[in-house]
Amino acid sequence: MTRTHHPAPSGRPSARRYAGGLVAIGLALSGCGLAKSSPGGPDAGVPKGRVVIDMAVSAEKVTLLTDLAATFNDDKAASTFVGTDSKKHRSFVRVTKKASGGAAQLLAQGWPDAAADGPQPTVWSPAASSWGAVLNQRLADKGQPAMAPPSKPFMLTPLVIAMPRPMATALGYPAKAIGWTDILALAKDPKGWGSLGHPEWGAFKLGKTNPNFSTSGLSATIAQYYAGVGKTDGLSLEDLAKPSVIDFAKQVESSVVHYGDITLTFLNNWYRTDQRGTSLTYVSAVAVEEKSLIDYNTGNPDGILDPGEVARPPRIPLVAIYPKEGTLFSDNPFIVLDAPWVTAEQKTGARAFETFVQLPENQRRVLQFGFRPGNPAVSVGPPIIAANGVNPAEPQTTLEVPDPKVLVKLLDTWSATRKAARVLLVLDVSGSMGDKADPKTGETKLDLAKRAAISALDQFRGDDEVGLRVFTSGVGPNGEDELDLVPIGAISAVRETMKAKIADLTPLNGTPLYSVAKSSFEAVRSGYDPTRINAVVLLTDGQNDDPKNSDFTGLLTALRQGAEGGAGQPVRIFSISYGKDADIDTLRRISEATNASAYDASNPKTIEQVFTNVVSNF
Repeated sequence: MTRTHHPAPSGRPSARRYAGGLVAIGLALSGCGLAKSSPGGPDAGVPKGRVVIDMAVSAEKVTLLTDLAATFNDDKAASTFVGTDSKKHRSFVRVTKKASGGAAQLLAQGWPDAAADGPQPTVWSPAASSWGAVLNQRLADKGQPAMAPPSKPFMLTPLVIAMPRPMATALGYPAKAIGWTDILALAKDPKGWGSLGHPEWGAFKLGKTNPNFSTSGLSATIAQYYAGVGKTDGLSLEDLAKPSVIDFAKQVESSVVHYGDITLTFLNNWYRTDQRGTSLTYVSAVAVEEKSLIDYNTGNPDGILDPGEVARPPRIPLVAIYPKEGTLFSDNPFIVLDAPWVTAEQKTGARAFETFVQLPENQRRVLQFGFRPGNPAVSVGPPIIAANGVNPAEPQTTLEVPDPKVLVKLLDTWSATRKAARVLLVLDVSGSMGDKADPKTGETKLDLAKRAAISALDQFRGDDEVGLRVFTSGVGPNGEDELDLVPIGAISAVRETMKAKIADLTPLNGTPLYSVAKSSFEAVRSGYDPTRINAVVLLTDGQNDDPKNSDFTGLLTALRQGAEGGAGQPVRIFSISYGKDADIDTLRRISEATNASAYDASNPKTIEQVFTNVVSNF
C-alpha cells in the first residue's frame, strides 16, 4: 500500500478528520438536581443549593479532572451560571472513574443501578469519541434516541505500539517506518525474534486489551482492520467480511499473550519484569496510548504516584511506534448527555465547567499529565519529547473513525477473530463462603459467586476450552484438597454441565490456598496449548490455612520459574479476592508471579462485574 500522509498541525489530528469521522460521545448528568443537606445521603459533602454535575470519566484523567473540579467548585466566578429560569446558580462537579466501554454499556441500558455503578452522569468523558458512536448506534438499534451529542475534545493522545527500545531497533527503528504488517510478519515467522538475530527473546508476543471495554483495544482493532484492507478511511461492512481481512485480523490476534481490561495490566507487569531483567521475554509490544508510554518511561507505569512513592525510570525504556498504516487519537470528549435524567440547569452548569477546562491555563495542565491539549491555541511541548520515547511530529497518517454501524459490527464480530482461550476456573468452597453477603436477601457469598460464575460462562466463545475445579480441605474422594468437577473441554460441550455443577456447590471446610494455586498452575501447564491463552481463574474469600503447606516463598518461586522460564509456555493465574477477609496482598503476589492481574471483590455485591473484567482477558 502507498503510504498516505495527513499532517496534523501542532501534533493533533486535523479538524477535517474530526468533522468527517468522529461521532462524539454523550455525557451524562446526575438527576439529583439541586443538592439538599442530608448527611450520609447521595449529596453528602455538597454545599446546599448547588447544581450537582456528576461526571463519569475514564481512568487516565480522573486525577486531573478531580483537581480541576475542586478549583472550579471553589471559584464562585467560574462555577456561577445563569439558568433557564434567568436566575444565577452555582455548579458543583463530582468526578467518578468509569471505564469507557463499561460506561457505554451502562448508558445503553439507561444506567439502571446508581447504587452499584455510581450516580447517573451529567457529563461522560470516555477516552475517545468512538465510544459515543457505539452508544448512539446501540440505542438506535433498540429504536431509542441518541444520547451522545457532538462535543469538543478535552485532551488528545494517539494510539501507539509501545516496544522496548532494543526490539524496536531490531525492527529498524527509528530510520524505518514500522506498522501492523511488520508485526504480522514477525508474529508468523516460526523463528520469531531469532529471524532478526535475537533467539533469546523467543516468539513475538503482543499485548492488547479487550476492545469491548478498552479504548486502546478498540482503536488497535480498528487500525488492524484498516491495515488489512489497505485504507485510511471509509472502512465498510463489506471490508469486515472479506476473507483476506478476517485472516489478517486473526493472524495478528494469534500473537496476543492475553487480553486485559486495561493497559495498566501490561505496563505494571512490564515494569515489574524490567526490575528483574526479564522484560524482553514477557511481551514484545503493547498497543497503548502515547500518554501511558510517557508515564512508563518516567517511572510511573500506572500513572499514579502514591504518597512517598518515588518514580524510578525502567532499565529498558519503551519507544512509541506510530504505525505506518495510520493510527487514531483518543480525543477525550467532554460530552453533556442528552439523557432523560439530565436537567436543563445541569446541562447549563456542565457547559460552564467545559468552558473552564478549555481555558489555556487549564489546558497547559493537560500537558503536565502527558496529553496533548484539546484547545488548539495551546502548543504541544514537554513531556511530549523524544527523550521520553515519543515524537510530537507524529502521527503522520491519521485514520478515520468508521461509521457507527461498522464500529458496532466490528465489536460484535471481534470474538470470532480473537485468540481462543484454555481456562481452568477454580472456586473456593470453604466454610466461610457460607457467610451472609446480603442481609436484605439472605444470600451467602457462595450464592453470589455461583450466580456470577454461571453468568460468566456465557461470555466464552463456543470453541474456548474451560474446566471447573473446586477446593477446600478434604474435598476429594481420597481426602485431596481439590476436586475437578468438569475437565477442561470445549465450552460449547460442557457449558450446561458446568452451570449445573456450580449451582449445586455448598460451603465445606478450610482453605488450602497455596497448594491449590500451585497444582492448578501445573495442571494447565501440563496440557499447554500454544494456540490458546492458557490461564487459571482463582477465586477465594480467605487465607491459606493449610498446615501441610505454608511455604509461600516456595510457591512464588515455582510460579515465577514456570511463568518466565517455562520453555515458552506461559500460564497466568488471574486471582479474585472475594469478601473482606480475603488475603488481597497474597493473591496479588500470586498473580504478579505469573504476570497476570489480581482483582478485588472485597464487596461481594461487585462479583458479577469483577467476573466480567476477569473474563475480558480471554
